[in-house]
Amino acid sequence: MSVTEARDGADSRCITTRHDHEAVAAVFRALAEPARLQIVHALSDGERRVVDLVAQVGLAQSTTSAHLAVLKEAGLVTPRAVGRSTYYSLTTTSLGALLQRAEELLDEGLLAVVHSHGAGG
Repeated sequence: MSVTEARDGADSRCITTRHDHEAVAAVFRALAEPARLQIVHALSDGERRVVDLVAQVGLAQSTTSAHLAVLKEAGLVTPRAVGRSTYYSLTTTSLGALLQRAEELLDEGLLAVVHSHGAGG
């Protein structure tokens, strides 16, 4: 766990805030793939079977399952077996809210910055 110290310039008080940046980075690494974001977005509407996710994201079942494994390993989704089907759901509704906030950032002008960096500029 890392410790960040911030100084209040007005009275030189030291405020210490603890953040687990490694854990947060692991979440973002798991989300750093457009297909996984599509899966998370689909699951933010509720539990889905793998076959439903395959149809919704347009990927092969093996590819969808591999992405679900990454999300599961990161603790972002949880499976539930029912007969021969496996249903997946988000472990927290905060994940859907995180994606919504990221989309709001894009709406607020971050999109231009993202595209300029992606184009080598």
